[in-house]
Amino acid sequence: MTVNVGIPRALLYYEYYPLWNAFFENLGAKVVLSEKTNKKIFDDGIKNTVDEACIPIKLFHGHVMNIKDEVDYLFIPRIKSIAKDEYICPKFCGLPEMIKHAIKDLPTIISTEINLFKSTKGIKKTVCEVGKYFSDDEKNILSAYERAYYKYRNDKKAMQNKRNTENNKKIMIMGHPYHLYDVYLNMNTLEKFEAKEVDVVTPEMIDIKTINEYAKKFEGNLYWTFARKLIGTTMYLVDRKNVDGIIYISTFGCGVDSVVGDLVEKYIRRKSNIPFMLLTLDEHSGEAGINTRIEAFMDMVKWRDKFENNIPAHG
Repeated sequence: MTVNVGIPRALLYYEYYPLWNAFFENLGAKVVLSEKTNKKIFDDGIKNTVDEACIPIKLFHGHVMNIKDEVDYLFIPRIKSIAKDEYICPKFCGLPEMIKHAIKDLPTIISTEINLFKSTKGIKKTVCEVGKYFSDDEKNILSAYERAYYKYRNDKKAMQNKRNTENNKKIMIMGHPYHLYDVYLNMNTLEKFEAKEVDVVTPEMIDIKTINEYAKKFEGNLYWTFARKLIGTTMYLVDRKNVDGIIYISTFGCGVDSVVGDLVEKYIRRKSNIPFMLLTLDEHSGEAGINTRIEAFMDMVKWRDKFENNIPAHG
């Protein structure tokens, strides 16, 4: 009998789903995803989460509600660190407990700890702990992961090799993956720019090795993995000057973004004249307001071409 594993379509789903999906399927399990974010999922998340939580955490609760009755297991790892000497948002570490205390009638939760702070070699132990739910053969588990990681790595390379139209304006839209790729949350921001014949670039399209090299030049310690990625991306863009504008998408209540977003804006304004806009979303953001800000930003980009020395590099 096939075992169903549920993966909520939220948070690090947008970064690691190809890896997780291939790994579970290689072990003979069927992966079941929650629906794409919609109003019901959004409302369920708000109702079942503490008020202080950020929107992505609330959405995660809504996605769990959407899928919990359809699966044998829920995959909600306790994530502390996904890179050596770096941490991730502490809310990811407490996510399994938040779900258990907020939502009733849950299936078994696979909440294996992922902590690569001291060494990336710890991934072997993590993989085996997750895989034991589906197989007793450690070699089979590790082989399943290796094949899944190979596919994941190739998918990443394919995204980095994406080519844009040379004649179009190029806009970098940056932020956490779950801010950029959840179209309900950001109200189709990426598609809105593409509809204006703008080439949209995201951090995932830049070689991570290049990003890391630029991040090393930052005057300070970057303890957060996503902070390193966004700071490194910013420094790369300012150095290369190969985009016509930069937009940083954040959500209200994100502690990391409250610091990183400010650092990004100050660096861009100090080192370049690239137009910049910080787009902060919350539970009450309306599409009309988003559209107005996008229109104003594109007007600023166009004016910059004509009066480059007179237009401020922020919006």
